[in-house]
Amino acid sequence: MIVWLNGPFGGGKSTLAAELCRALPGAVVAAPEAIGDLLRSTLANHDPRPRDYQDLPPWRHMTSVFVTGLARYTGGPVIVPMTVLDPACATDLFTPLRQSEIGFHQLILHAEPDVLRERIDAGWEFPGDARRSEAVRAYRRRRMADYYAATGWMHAHGHVIDTSTLTAGQTLQAALAHLFHATP
Repeated sequence: MIVWLNGPFGGGKSTLAAELCRALPGAVVAAPEAIGDLLRSTLANHDPRPRDYQDLPPWRHMTSVFVTGLARYTGGPVIVPMTVLDPACATDLFTPLRQSEIGFHQLILHAEPDVLRERIDAGWEFPGDARRSEAVRAYRRRRMADYYAATGWMHAHGHVIDTSTLTAGQTLQAALAHLFHATP
């Protein structure tokens, strides 16, 4: 099974991915950012260079192949913690995943704006490095509006877990309950 964790930047996707990896035998966490880094370096001197690698059709294709290939190779669940806000990108990316025989679930981790801002403000991505941690927090704050603008289509195409009042453990239990009771 492929479990794509979507939602706002700083919304708990990486935390839930690590917990799911511990809870699901044979699970691995996939990082499609590495594919984006590869494309960025490969296309460094190519014009035009898009700001976001998710805008590159090769990234969407390579990510779909990577995730399904990983699921076939490991035989276990593949957990993908990555925000995808653009509906066209999501369609290109998720359609082949949904069509695969492996099984695809998109979980949307949602939090109300005040809760999300509080979580972002409390985050330390780089313990001991205040400057880098604040840069991450600033980026996440800037992207909050993008997430809330995308909730209409996102919530219509995935299973929403409102984490506003949930602990990390409760979020894990909600995700597991959905995965074990839903059909792909």
